[in-house]
Amino acid sequence: MTETWPPGTVVAGYRIERTLGGGGMGTVYLAAHPRLPRYDALKVLAEEHGGDPEFRARFVREADLVARLDHPNIVAVRDRGAERGFLWLAMQFVDGIDVAELLRRNPGGVEPGVALHILTETARGLDEAHRAGLLHRDVKPANILLEPRPGEPDRVYVTDFGIARAVADTTALTEVGAVLATLAYAAPEQISAAALDHRVDVYALGCTLYELLTGTKPFVRDNAVAVMHAHLHEPPPRVTALRPLPPAVDEVIARAMAKDPALRYPSCGALAQAASAALAADAPPLPASTGGAPRRRRGAVIVGAVVVLALVVASLAALGWNRETGDSAATGPSTTASTTKAPSTQANSGPISWGPYGVIVSAFPALLPATPISGGHQGMRCVPVDRDLRQIDLAARPEAVLRLSCQGNQDPLDTLTAVCNANLNPAQLRPFSDIALVGDERWERPSGRGRLVWGDSRPPDGRPSGSLQIQFDDPARNFCQLVVSGGATGRELVDRWWRDAPL
Repeated sequence: MTETWPPGTVVAGYRIERTLGGGGMGTVYLAAHPRLPRYDALKVLAEEHGGDPEFRARFVREADLVARLDHPNIVAVRDRGAERGFLWLAMQFVDGIDVAELLRRNPGGVEPGVALHILTETARGLDEAHRAGLLHRDVKPANILLEPRPGEPDRVYVTDFGIARAVADTTALTEVGAVLATLAYAAPEQISAAALDHRVDVYALGCTLYELLTGTKPFVRDNAVAVMHAHLHEPPPRVTALRPLPPAVDEVIARAMAKDPALRYPSCGALAQAASAALAADAPPLPASTGGAPRRRRGAVIVGAVVVLALVVASLAALGWNRETGDSAATGPSTTASTTKAPSTQANSGPISWGPYGVIVSAFPALLPATPISGGHQGMRCVPVDRDLRQIDLAARPEAVLRLSCQGNQDPLDTLTAVCNANLNPAQLRPFSDIALVGDERWERPSGRGRLVWGDSRPPDGRPSGSLQIQFDDPARNFCQLVVSGGATGRELVDRWWRDAPL
């Protein structure tokens, strides 16, 4: 039986925030990392599987194999372990939807340009796994994730290498004849328990392409036996029977889903190239985002390295906060959150809100993420922190000064910390005390005006870094300040980040 745990439960040090989904294998949660200020997707295997050697071997294999992979189109595995008889796996949290959800929203299939983008990016991730000597063996729309990016096509990830195996590994993890892959996308050699290589993923990707273009699985039959018979003996279906597309696309699907692996494309990338050539005339410009509203799936919120955090803490210490506007060095210790306190929003009652930190997000709506599990400007991710930049619970009693610590894309932004008085009284800024001051000027834009201070630093690791402090005069934001770190110099931050920042 699959058990679900409520928000606030601590598993292997991770504090569960909400349930993302589940099935027979177990449950996936959005969870706060026990030490780092970020959220991970925590996959907990069902209790009845924890003591099963076969399931345990497969679960451990998932982590060990995929943890070797480092690719922008593959969901990262970060940690694994066992606790209370449960096996668990910590993965990158992707804030978006899966392709199965995209198809539910588009029952007749997606536009050719969207299908090609998803196919091409998925193929890159799979080919990287194959180069590392790994097979996925369960490629399907539900295992392809889409993360919206403002102004750009969705980022595509391959996930759930739960039944992945090394190409050269002959250790059996299932009984002879067992079909681990989802049957609708299973290659003939999987069904017949023949030897497998990377072309099993080419076949499944061909099935996925067919579904992307038609909204229908390749072989829709009344029972599992009929589906297996179709994969083994019936010719691949034709896209053009359901949708007016170039006939060449039928040839692409037929080769990708050839019964004999030797007749298929030699790689997933080769399949993507052939599909692109076949559909070129029917592929309109790709929209900026195909994923739509965020889905409760896997991904990452990571906030800064230790050195960068130390610099930001030092910068915050230079900010002047009087007793009427917030805490200062003279005030008492800050209130920190219990590691087991549940957030105010329940696990399945909708998106997690910022709660008291919403006042910060409301002050900078185009810059900061709308929810704790979504992305802001340039994909920036944020978490609430205390004065020492330690992540705290959203449901903890608010401090006099509210802080959100955010990670940038390192091009050039490393970290951004928004510091706001909870009572909305104006904040006062003092220049950096431990950073070589380079510039101090007044700024004015259509959105408001204020003061900008920047400088350079050289942290203990020797890597030069720039810092900015941004103050606001307009009443809608004058109770907040921003501390920004990144680039090689403060001037670089001013030129490459500040000039175009949506403030």
